[in-house]
Amino acid sequence: MLADSGVEHYRGSFKNRAMFTPLIVSGATLAISAHGTADMRPAAHRVRDVTYALAAVTGLVGTGFHFYNVGRKLGGFSWQNLFYGAPLGAPMAILLSGLIGFSSERLRESQPDEQQGPEIFDLPAGRMLAAVISVGLLGTTAEAALLHFRGAYHNPAMYLPVTLPPIGALLMAQVCVGTRTRHVAARNWMWLLVAMGFAGSGFHAYGISRNMGGFANWSQNILAGPPLPAPPSFSGLALAGLACIDLVREHPDA
Repeated sequence: MLADSGVEHYRGSFKNRAMFTPLIVSGATLAISAHGTADMRPAAHRVRDVTYALAAVTGLVGTGFHFYNVGRKLGGFSWQNLFYGAPLGAPMAILLSGLIGFSSERLRESQPDEQQGPEIFDLPAGRMLAAVISVGLLGTTAEAALLHFRGAYHNPAMYLPVTLPPIGALLMAQVCVGTRTRHVAARNWMWLLVAMGFAGSGFHAYGISRNMGGFANWSQNILAGPPLPAPPSFSGLALAGLACIDLVREHPDA
């Protein structure tokens, strides 16, 4: 997210000072997440909570900015402006990272018993997060579908990020509402999405290399070609989905 927003807003020449905000917030969220990973104390941290909440707010406000950017162009919400204006769904990735991070802090302070399991706001943690991941996968798919439609799906592999993630979203919805089960299909599918996300960066790198000058002209082609850091968004959501599945498997009655 930090790299993706950096490239896209650099391409927009940071003509609005607010365009620096997602870089600062993403960097802070990344740093505070590293702190949380190293922190072994079983308690939420106020600074981490504030940072994750700020990321969520940034995602919401950024979405508003992007809708405004597209709507103010000549023709409003036309296909042309949707294709080449600010990507409507991109800021929601920051919102998702904030929600997942904030939830991780709630898991830290949760003291599960053998029957109830960990909770977030008095709801079963695994099932609640599974719902978030399911919706997040659908939203990320919609963003990929729009941009790949702009690319006319000239490579059959471009259909993968608009067909595989919706199946994963359905499987995560099943994790959210399902009864006792091992969720083997959902777990295997999340690993498939992890691989797809990283492979997508390889495809995008290939797309950049096919532009005139290839990576020898990287300063132009990285901005003009397919977004190199974007596909691992699926990998991040899928990894969070795997954590949800583990929570539900450990506490199936929660």
